[in-house]
Amino acid sequence: MNICLIGSSLSSLALAKNLINKKIKVSVYYKNLKKKKFQSRTIGISKKNLVFFNNEITKLKKNKVWKIKKIEIFNEKNKGKTILNFKKSQQELFSMVQNNYIYELLEDGLKKNKLFKKIPIKNNHFYKKILKEKKYNLIINCDGNNKIAKNIFYKSIDKNYNSHSYTTILKHKKTKNFKAIQIFTKIGPLAFLPISDHETSVVFSILNSTKIINDNELKNLIIKFNKNYVIKKFGKIEKFKLNFTLLRNYYYKNLMSFGDSLHKIHPFAGQGFNMTLRDIKILSEIIQHRVDLGLPLDTSVYSEFEKKTKHLNFIFSNGIDLIYEFFKLDSRHDNNYLNILLKFIRKNKSFNNLICKYADQGLTI
Repeated sequence: MNICLIGSSLSSLALAKNLINKKIKVSVYYKNLKKKKFQSRTIGISKKNLVFFNNEITKLKKNKVWKIKKIEIFNEKNKGKTILNFKKSQQELFSMVQNNYIYELLEDGLKKNKLFKKIPIKNNHFYKKILKEKKYNLIINCDGNNKIAKNIFYKSIDKNYNSHSYTTILKHKKTKNFKAIQIFTKIGPLAFLPISDHETSVVFSILNSTKIINDNELKNLIIKFNKNYVIKKFGKIEKFKLNFTLLRNYYYKNLMSFGDSLHKIHPFAGQGFNMTLRDIKILSEIIQHRVDLGLPLDTSVYSEFEKKTKHLNFIFSNGIDLIYEFFKLDSRHDNNYLNILLKFIRKNKSFNNLICKYADQGLTI
């Protein structure tokens, strides 16, 4: 069995490692560009997904994983009063890991394996050639910006958030740092996400993408809303544009879309990579079932994967978008109906538990 993955994103490498663990040959084709390291990017992984990642992809070192036991949500108009909080006794809700650590761990584990090949894409003729290849059982595109994505997987549900997300890592005075904080400001959501007792990742999604925010302006905004840390130093500030994308069709002929090329959501809830991990788990189970029965891996894998995940991804991603729009509206308007709803949610333990389960496991319809 031989599978081709296009693109060397985190999603692609995680899927490759899962497949190689099943003794399946994997070739990853990538654009031969200088690798861009995201020094300030971090990833939140739900408790259930972390178990899957450690057992079925690769083991993360314990000292590289920081457990979050509580989430507090504020909005700017309430002047520091908590509008929602989530916790589960002393259990972690999710864990934070730095992006570069996971990427390098996967790369190192893959390049040492004889079943893995990493091949540069030398020109645009590659894409036509690879689709005609007969040596691969499955061809999966994990790059949302290449010619395949633009020319084949162009039918999608799209939304421009008119926003840029700015990320950095704060170095601060040592503190008990197990609480994630989300503040819905009038200019966009700001998240403080602990990654150690002296470092915290910051994600600030600022509305109006046409407005240029320089580093000093961003630092001053973070300082304005920071109530918990004695900041010593700001790390490198990085920026990326925010869009919502959800493909209408997951596959075409002998090709399937996957990862960020399949769905992109707003980062405020930290669920983007978690969606991909749930997809990897389902695809992995489909492939393993075929292997156990001695069946070939062919395009019927794509149709089964789409059937099992499409409705879940649609509901989950739109649910995240709806929550984002709700809090954006609440942060900008003093609406009594919104306040009543938030008060009900805050006091309802069953709803609190449901949201925690939703964030951890996704949908299981």
